[in-house]
Amino acid sequence: MHRPPSRGLRLTVAGVLAATVGVTVIPLEASAAVGVPTFPDNLVVFPNRDFITVEGYQDHIGETATIEVTRPGVGIVGSAAGVVAEGDVAFEINHPGGYCWGAGTGLNVTPDILPGDVASIRFGDVPVAQTTVQDAYVNADAVQSGTTVTVTGHIGPTVNRADVEQRIVEPALTDTVVTRRDVRALPGPLTPAARGGYQSALAFSGDTFTATYIFDDAETARIAANAGLGERLLSWEETDVDGNRQGLTIAEYGEPGGPGMGGCPNGPLQSGPPAPTGLTAAKVEGGVKLSWTPAATIPGTPAITGYRATAVSRTSAGGEQVEIGRRITGQAARGTTITGLSATEDYDIEVVSVSSVGLTFPAAIVQPQTDTTPPTVSASLADGSYPTARQVTLTANELGSEIYYTTDGTDPVLADVLANSALLYTGPINIVATSTLKFVAFDLAGNISAIGQRSYTITNTPTPNAPTFGTSAVGPGQVTMNWTATDPSITGFGVQVFDAAGAEVGNLRETTATTLTITGLAGDTEYFFTVRARNVNGYGEASTRLGPLTPQGAVVANAGPDRLAVARNTIVTLTGAGSTAPATYAWTQLATGTSNPIAANDPDRVNLTLATTLNPRFTVPLYRAPMTNKGYTFRLTVTTASGSKTDTVLVTPSVDRVTITTARWKAGDFRVSGSGSFLGATVIIHAGSPTGPVLTTAAVVAAAAPAIGEYEVRLRNGAAPAANPGVLYIESNQGGTFGPFTVS
Repeated sequence: MHRPPSRGLRLTVAGVLAATVGVTVIPLEASAAVGVPTFPDNLVVFPNRDFITVEGYQDHIGETATIEVTRPGVGIVGSAAGVVAEGDVAFEINHPGGYCWGAGTGLNVTPDILPGDVASIRFGDVPVAQTTVQDAYVNADAVQSGTTVTVTGHIGPTVNRADVEQRIVEPALTDTVVTRRDVRALPGPLTPAARGGYQSALAFSGDTFTATYIFDDAETARIAANAGLGERLLSWEETDVDGNRQGLTIAEYGEPGGPGMGGCPNGPLQSGPPAPTGLTAAKVEGGVKLSWTPAATIPGTPAITGYRATAVSRTSAGGEQVEIGRRITGQAARGTTITGLSATEDYDIEVVSVSSVGLTFPAAIVQPQTDTTPPTVSASLADGSYPTARQVTLTANELGSEIYYTTDGTDPVLADVLANSALLYTGPINIVATSTLKFVAFDLAGNISAIGQRSYTITNTPTPNAPTFGTSAVGPGQVTMNWTATDPSITGFGVQVFDAAGAEVGNLRETTATTLTITGLAGDTEYFFTVRARNVNGYGEASTRLGPLTPQGAVVANAGPDRLAVARNTIVTLTGAGSTAPATYAWTQLATGTSNPIAANDPDRVNLTLATTLNPRFTVPLYRAPMTNKGYTFRLTVTTASGSKTDTVLVTPSVDRVTITTARWKAGDFRVSGSGSFLGATVIIHAGSPTGPVLTTAAVVAAAAPAIGEYEVRLRNGAAPAANPGVLYIESNQGGTFGPFTVS
């Protein structure tokens, strides 16, 4: 793997990873079950600045999403949680106005994002999509020769050469014949720019690319070649059928990484390691005995090589305090004893972890305690008879205690002296045969617990493991469920029904199949279910409870599945198929997100026809502020002589994406240009606010590949605004919005 060029000096702050104490970092690989985001959603990664833009996800407005950066073979090297906001950009990480890395997750380190890393998004425990950081980047400043400017860089073998674009970004170019803030080079031979001013090409040779620009004049070439931090390479994982670039990486030459704003955590090479946790200190003869839980190295940061433990006297002489300590080698070390302390002095104990970048700051601090209370020990498994081998976990109530045990029935201590047969407890004990387990604990001060005892009988008559529930379906007064089990010794299954309070409903239902329909249940009532398997030794353990499942009652309302990304200006026919028939039907539009009928003057209200049939319809309206893109919720009410039932369905419109690229005003001349993702859409330009005065409109027309669409409007003389409108907001009749954008 090639590493991107140096990112310059990162910010260095003394406050490091102390906040991560107690955080368990699980080195999981990114889920292979999800793909790149689907438009209009996207994860855009800026590896040089270690920041990520989360675009879209408007069906999750107000929900918390977790972003994780996973490095293959290492684990999660950065994470943050943010709340999805309304608009094209849901939220950003490590960028002004956004969230810091570590927000909501406790992994307080700004990851050094590298090619091959995987940025993923999930809501709760459900993975949604991921972007793999592309191995492609500019590695040198642009070079000018007359009217020609070249930009070179690296492109790895896994990058699709067709899904790459090189850009030079320089706002000063808008005042040249280029008339826009950037120039672009696409794969292929020299091609004139759609607006003129230059021609460009992008060529590849092995793991190197070269972007060539030939400008109409040398001065424009000079401006482009001297763009500050302007050389960029865009690469993406796939282009969808509409030309949208999904799974996008934007590498920006020369941009510094690390914290993107004040208060964000340092990068992995600027932060000392986290301190050990569970630190305890007990006074013993001649010193202090310490115990701790070893610190865990945060993935992507240097390994912890050991610890320093120091006793600092509380009194001082001449402004100096005495320090006496130990250096301990190895990340797995769990404690030490500091000796040589004065019996007449009080001490504070400071413990830090050590790595190649420094020490924990601030240190973990504890005050030594005098302890005369014996510890207690508990065992996780009760006395009894078990059909198969079991594991037993022993736990002492005092941190730092050492536990010793025997499994042959002998005492682990004799007259307060450890027996030769006693074993040091380091983890769960396997009980594979009938045994008598005895155990005892010594705390840091040397106090000894009472001897504990458990007796276990292992019959070696194993029963099957619990089956796993699969699909389920409800019907009138009944539930059908399926499960899987692979143990060849299984001879049958038993299903138990529970009510919402957890009480059993009826006897165990037995079957030899892996599916069962349970009838005679009360309609519109929640039930839970477990299944267990049996063999010649009897039934095994029950599965995790399935539910709640609610059988249908005498009246059924079914408004159909939700519909996503429905194009505006199209007719939608709802369906109540599966509802009770014959019956009386009533469809009502609700204010989305509530159970209340939508107000007559709500801008999102639609004209629903045939609202008393099973198949009403409406036209998804073209967008116009102050409408929203939250979708349209409809409630179906089904009524018979037996009563009424309701169900709801959500229809969400598709949303295009619009931007403003330039906006310039001078007396008698007003120009605005930008991009759009839906050809034929109408862009409405407002002054001052999203619902401010309409200055003009423009149509989105086809743009040069790989862009989808663009618009440009110019108002002259009396048609131009009399004064500079200041800021602009735009909306598309296909739902996209953008702003504010400052008019120059």
